[in-house]
Amino acid sequence: MIHPVRNAPIVLVLLLGSLLAVPGRAQTLLPDEPDEHTRVDEIYDHETRMILFLYSLRGTNDVDYVTSRHVLEHRQSAYGNPVYYYETHPLFYWWNRTMWNDPRQDGVNGNELVYQENIEFDASRYKPCLFNGQPC
Repeated sequence: MIHPVRNAPIVLVLLLGSLLAVPGRAQTLLPDEPDEHTRVDEIYDHETRMILFLYSLRGTNDVDYVTSRHVLEHRQSAYGNPVYYYETHPLFYWWNRTMWNDPRQDGVNGNELVYQENIEFDASRYKPCLFNGQPC
């Protein structure tokens, strides 16, 4: 006969193990958001009202980390330059061919969910044009 009280720890361990293996949780940890000095570009997406920051962690100018934040307000400075007021922490991260979602927008702390795997970031989606042979 199985005694319920003596077997409670085993059941608890199995239950906790199944809760920790939540679908959508990443197997590798997302690195912290990079420092500003590794940023190579920023893109404002008018369609989604998000600003994307593109980073080169290796310093080669090849984009290998991207963050995306909601833009709260968009203006132009007195000099005609765009000024963005945006959320403190990103909603999306792209790194290592994986797109991550952080619905709480509380920074990289382990609660991020995998949004899509095996995806390349394509900046041309946001800057598809050329002006006098130069990228826009």
